[in-house]
Amino acid sequence: MIQAFPCPCSAGGFNPCGWGRGADGSRLQGNTAIDASIQLNPIATVHSCFGEKFGVPRQPLLADASRAAIELLPPLNTPDAVAGLEDNTHIWVVFQFHQAAGQWSTKVRPPRLGGNKKLGVLATRSPFRPNNIGLSVVRLLEVRTSPKVELIVGGADLVDGTPILDIKPYIPYADVLVEAQSAFAGDAPAPVTVDIPREVLQVASDYRDCWGTDLPLLIRQVLAQDPKPAYQKPEPDRIYGMKLCGFDLRWHYSGEGKIEVLALEPGGDS
Repeated sequence: MIQAFPCPCSAGGFNPCGWGRGADGSRLQGNTAIDASIQLNPIATVHSCFGEKFGVPRQPLLADASRAAIELLPPLNTPDAVAGLEDNTHIWVVFQFHQAAGQWSTKVRPPRLGGNKKLGVLATRSPFRPNNIGLSVVRLLEVRTSPKVELIVGGADLVDGTPILDIKPYIPYADVLVEAQSAFAGDAPAPVTVDIPREVLQVASDYRDCWGTDLPLLIRQVLAQDPKPAYQKPEPDRIYGMKLCGFDLRWHYSGEGKIEVLALEPGGDS
């Protein structure tokens, strides 16, 4: 038998929040105990154009040319599990920041504030969170059911290998909130200028994959988001790099708000 301790709100016999606590420390609502530990099993895994977390856009849909395949895992790797999903243009993806597990603090430095000012972790979208869970809305381009069940999505901010915890359709009448405001991130960040030399552009233009990725456009969109840490003031001789679509992409900052691509060479993980 679980003994319930009264909620502090229940003075005078009235408990407006409905919560109590059991003798074992578990939270109670009514006669239902809530387990303090929750086990979540991935329902899918991501195959992404982003081979590592550096360079991944900080929000979904900022690089609309990005492509990923969300491959359903057993027991959901059946056409029945995605029946009707193709009638939606966008989906919500609940995922785990698997490369940030166990790394968090109560205050973080959002890139939008220059990387110097701190906010409470719950006031930001930092990947370094207590339960390292992420939420992104992406474009649903195609639902494939053979030879495996997978969703081809665009505008994803998901690194290769990301575990997916849930997928839900985006419902415009419920999910669009035109009156919503954010004090420190009200608008998308201003893009930086990206210069791609002709020889690099040729290599990117020749790229083909089964997702229809436009690699030249993807490079521009990703680099326009200024992937470097917000607090850095890079010197022209400092070279940055990321793994994109199986290539090693390298660039430097030729001036304030100006990126020049230096190389696009095979060898990056995809």
